[in-house]
Amino acid sequence: MLPPSKAGVSQPTDRIPAPRARPAGLRNDPESNQEAGETDPPCAGPGGDADRNEHPVDPAGLYLDGSARSGGLPDEGGTIGDREELLQLLQPWGLGLKRETREPGAAAYPNFSDILANPKNRYLIMLGFSFLTLFLGAGMFYGNAGAKPLPESAVTAPQAGVTAAASSYWMSSVQRQGTTPFGAAGYKVFRNVKDYGAKGDGATDDTAAINTAIADGSRCGKGCDSSTVRPAIIYFPPGTYMVSKPLVQYYYTQMIGDAVDIPVIKGMPSFAGMALIDADPYENDGSNWFTNQNNFFRQVRNFVIDLTAMPATSGAGIHWQVAQATSLQNIRFEMVKGAESKQLGIFMDNGSGGFMTDLVFNGGNYGAFLGSQQFTTRNMTFNNCNTAIFMNWNWGWTLKSINVNNCKVGVDMANGSPSQDGSGGVNQTVGSVILMDSKFTGVQLGVNSSFASNSAPLTGGTLILDNVDLTGAADGVFSGGRSILGGGSVVKSWAQGSIYNGGTGGRKEGAVLNTPTKPAGLLQNGAVFERSKPQYEGVPASSFVSIKSKGAKGDGATDDTQAIQSAMNSLADGQILYFDHGVYIVTDTIKVPNKIKMTGEIWPIIMAAGPKFAEQTQLTPVFQVGQPGDTGAVEMSDMIFETQGNTPGAVLMQWNQDGAAGANGMWDVHFRVGGSAGTKLQSDTCAKSPQSDHTNVKPECVAAGLLMHTTKTASVYVENCWFWVADHELDLADHNQIDLYNGRGVLIESQKPTWWYGTASEHNVLYNYQLNGAQNVFMGFIQTETPYYQSNPVATTPFLLQDSDPKFEDCTDNACKKSWGVRVIDSKDVFIYGAGLYSFFENYAQTCVSGQDCQTNMVAVEGTTSNLNMFALSTKASVNMVTNYVGAAGAATQEALGKRAAKAVNSVQDADNRSNFCATLAFWGL
Repeated sequence: MLPPSKAGVSQPTDRIPAPRARPAGLRNDPESNQEAGETDPPCAGPGGDADRNEHPVDPAGLYLDGSARSGGLPDEGGTIGDREELLQLLQPWGLGLKRETREPGAAAYPNFSDILANPKNRYLIMLGFSFLTLFLGAGMFYGNAGAKPLPESAVTAPQAGVTAAASSYWMSSVQRQGTTPFGAAGYKVFRNVKDYGAKGDGATDDTAAINTAIADGSRCGKGCDSSTVRPAIIYFPPGTYMVSKPLVQYYYTQMIGDAVDIPVIKGMPSFAGMALIDADPYENDGSNWFTNQNNFFRQVRNFVIDLTAMPATSGAGIHWQVAQATSLQNIRFEMVKGAESKQLGIFMDNGSGGFMTDLVFNGGNYGAFLGSQQFTTRNMTFNNCNTAIFMNWNWGWTLKSINVNNCKVGVDMANGSPSQDGSGGVNQTVGSVILMDSKFTGVQLGVNSSFASNSAPLTGGTLILDNVDLTGAADGVFSGGRSILGGGSVVKSWAQGSIYNGGTGGRKEGAVLNTPTKPAGLLQNGAVFERSKPQYEGVPASSFVSIKSKGAKGDGATDDTQAIQSAMNSLADGQILYFDHGVYIVTDTIKVPNKIKMTGEIWPIIMAAGPKFAEQTQLTPVFQVGQPGDTGAVEMSDMIFETQGNTPGAVLMQWNQDGAAGANGMWDVHFRVGGSAGTKLQSDTCAKSPQSDHTNVKPECVAAGLLMHTTKTASVYVENCWFWVADHELDLADHNQIDLYNGRGVLIESQKPTWWYGTASEHNVLYNYQLNGAQNVFMGFIQTETPYYQSNPVATTPFLLQDSDPKFEDCTDNACKKSWGVRVIDSKDVFIYGAGLYSFFENYAQTCVSGQDCQTNMVAVEGTTSNLNMFALSTKASVNMVTNYVGAAGAATQEALGKRAAKAVNSVQDADNRSNFCATLAFWGL
């Protein structure tokens, strides 16, 4: 997550530019993206992808993102073949718009801007996309007598022209006291679109009014890299809002519809643009408003997105090109049904996320057209789509609770280009897909893949099926031009890719795995438990208690510790503590009662500061949820936890208490250390300096000791939470990279069930995730990054090591003394369903990326660990993907964790398991 390159300085980021395919029916109308009278915000800076060479090329020369598709589903004329003339034009960046950053002096591919500068190319490219999509769609029509259709969905399409009565939803009527202490005085945080002239009557064009509500207040839009001081909630009361151009979502925006009476956003027949909601618009030269890999802090929830009045050959519901701390929730997409439809519910061409949940797609060509580095998606239903999910590219994706009804294809991940070695195989663009706890009904084909004996790279196209009901699918998995798994049954555990048990394993084209034994406490009705973010639809506004009305200032200066503690202690049963937007300084531990609900107004900030958090030998919680042995129910949503200045003794969150499944939870709660206004950990103090010796680091750039700790007695449900130590500046004009030292990421020691859906932990010194004596742990795609400055200094600097910390005593060089992505010690019943663990730098240099050796180890398994199951594990530029110490001499009798005298028993190497960008294992377990 780095800023654009500065003049004369190469600054590749941690997010590789990804494919920018546009399926047939999408049009880009940049003039529609900015309303009359709208101006660039004051934070405008360099824009356009030419400034944003974001990642190293894979040295093997593989396609890192999407490229023109070859192969596919059978039809009467055989396989879908090559379109050579078109592929010659598209080859440099392809259907997935392959754009790679080359080493200096290497031949460069033309970038998106260069190609689109030629009007002829623009025409041919868009025409090519149309023909490619038509070919793909044609290949999906093959006869199948075994697939039985479901009745039409019970959900009816929204009716235009009807305005609903006023809703009882609390969000429309709570008192608004949110402020931006480090932003402009009088800035409006909450905006009701009807206050800006929107009618919602199903007839009036509300585009201009809604875009004015979004942009009001010199917000972070076109040309603005990022800003945390101009947040906005855009609230839509019940009604049908007609739009003729895209609604452009600015940075740090939550678009929220009424959760009681869901509003409709409906495209007019004359709609011009790519999507009804656009999170990252394109310009004519192919550049975007935002750096997609750094496009953080966004939400869209509680809407019906209706394309049915638009031509069947055009349009998408949401263009969602985003990164971390983003979410889509509780959205229904209505599209034209039938073979002629070229509509898409979601169009995602780039990014690095991320999380989506509770989505329904009715009709359309593709319900969801997806491409991003990594994502977790949960509870998605597809009815009568031609293809439910088209996976254009990824490094890794976890799909859970996917229900596909009456679609020709469930998941199509067969995208790729012809292999260059003449083998006839496919060079795949998809890294891995996990499909779990899902059901297919009335479907011709469950999953379409191009994984085969001659496909490339070796582990590209890794696929895992776990508890997938294919009884309603005629074919289960079609791969490399043939059926390799039939339909008509429930698949307990199956995989294609590299499969290892300890240090033994290799590539399998399709294998039935031993079904992992999941503890009952993690499950509900045979599937892994899940719970969506509570929105308190049935709670009246009178039950929400404002923290500011209880005496807290939230002004970024006043010590609000006592006011917050008092408000929590005085809360009555049935009340919900509401944190108005602001910055709340906390100087001592807040003891969170064991039965409390709290939610925030677009991520209010709890900022730890002061001497109580300054001593790293005495780790002190900022928020302490319950006491050891407590049982209760605590809910937190839409909050941010930060530190101010030097706080190496701070533990931002300590969770102690147990409770019923999902009773204790955090949703959209983010931990952001430095890089933003008010933290005193910004680029003016902690700018990167790789040329300096950092054996003795700057004390003012040492942040917290630990981000989150779940203790032995805790049970907690964590969803879409980002544990981020900032690698670059978000608010100051330079947006430069910064050196911050945060001791540890997430420490899980709980033996009660914990669930971690769509979390990421990045840039922590010692480890990003550590499971120490943990049990009953489920993780649904986790993502990590090693600090960019390591090994200057190495991971043993600057923090004093605790008993459970890694000691790195068996290391013989500095490449070994780097932050662990995941460390598992003396733990059992651990289930990791998707992980992307990345290392991109050696002291900000990237020469190590070409050798895949930026660090030696990424995952450690130690002590008495058992029943550890890791699916779709991807690592980048770590020589060893998994380093196994279980069974090493002395491991079970060590006096202090991490003080091992023995070397690893075995390891699995990156070089043996190369994928499209990372190295990938379908399964590793003990």
